[in-house]
Amino acid sequence: MRTRSTRRRAIAVIAGAVASALLLAGCSFGGEVEPDLPAQAAATLPDETVQRLTDAVTHAMGTTGSSGAIVGVWAPWSGTWVAGLGTQRPDGGGDVTADLVFRAGKVTRAMTCDVLFQVAADGKLKLNDSVTQYVSGVPDLADVTLLELCDGTSGIGSYAGQLYSSWIANPAREWDPRYLASFGLGQPRSGEPGAAYRDSDAGYLLLGLALERATDMTAAQLIQTYVADPLGLDATALGDLPEEGVLKGGQSVNTPEGALDCAAPIDLTTASSSTGFTDAGAVTDIEDLGRYVQALASGALVKDDDRFGAPVAVAADGPSWYTAGGGALIAGSLIGQYGKVPGYITAAFADPVTGLTVAVVLNNSAADGAVGEYLAWELAAIASKAPAATGQTVPEAGLPWTPEQYHDAIAGAAVCTPPAT
Repeated sequence: MRTRSTRRRAIAVIAGAVASALLLAGCSFGGEVEPDLPAQAAATLPDETVQRLTDAVTHAMGTTGSSGAIVGVWAPWSGTWVAGLGTQRPDGGGDVTADLVFRAGKVTRAMTCDVLFQVAADGKLKLNDSVTQYVSGVPDLADVTLLELCDGTSGIGSYAGQLYSSWIANPAREWDPRYLASFGLGQPRSGEPGAAYRDSDAGYLLLGLALERATDMTAAQLIQTYVADPLGLDATALGDLPEEGVLKGGQSVNTPEGALDCAAPIDLTTASSSTGFTDAGAVTDIEDLGRYVQALASGALVKDDDRFGAPVAVAADGPSWYTAGGGALIAGSLIGQYGKVPGYITAAFADPVTGLTVAVVLNNSAADGAVGEYLAWELAAIASKAPAATGQTVPEAGLPWTPEQYHDAIAGAAVCTPPAT
């Protein structure tokens, strides 16, 4: 048992893509906290690298039926590429630009854990407190700690698979987090708490409820106070998307004949964020997402060396370099999160040593959410080989996979057929 002290219309028209350089280290975000990473080279990534990155994103767009995507890649020794690709809808609706807001998805999990560690540091709770001290009606969880909820080792089940079709059918419905969590709690527990990782959206909802009780603040206030404000993330919040400046999200559904209609996804842009709450309810933009995951990886918000110090395997038969802990997933040297919510597939990862950072969102959620993770890893593998800018040196560290490996994995997870090129 693990313990701690308390302590891709499918291919996008590239000519219509809007690309811009975003130098995170040189921007003024207005926050008090800065990620402790190597300084970003004041350059765009080389054209050859950008073309490979673009090809990777448009391939993923095609396999998922996404008409649009937003992507950011930051390689401090080489340069930056930030772009909006494609269109808002398969039939047009305007070009996608890099400044649009979208759903952060399960990156919210890491934000919720940021709050947990900081509230614990403030003395308002202890990491090893039982969840039953703060959430009523769950007496059988007396042996589950707040830290285990954050780490994903509580053994509690998930609710999304049981309710996802209801969210698509009735996207405007508001859901109570306790009701959602009950579907996860209704599943048999998987072993002793702390023993192994189990993806549990219900666990992060319970953690959010516990944090609200311990602080007498709403979950939205907690994310604002402990994450968005310190980092100067003006586009990041827990709640629904704004009315303007938004990447439209949708999902392809089956026709009466049973085939997936990749050309006409249903619009889920205004779907309620209550389906995700403190598991997947945050919204953000690509600048904020890149900056946030850099802060997560570098420990800028949470001063706890143990947060990622004893990660557990994500799957017993998975690669040894893929682990979980502290509300994040650890893939080789990258730390981040991924997942899907109605309308969007989102992923973001950063390397705390080299500063290599990737963030991406696709605007069709018909495919498995793992496509977001695979795309982030493909982009990272491409960017990790970017040549050094003048006066810079390519870091020696590498990743334990190739771009081709996850390009093929995305193809294998295809739900739509990319247009011929």
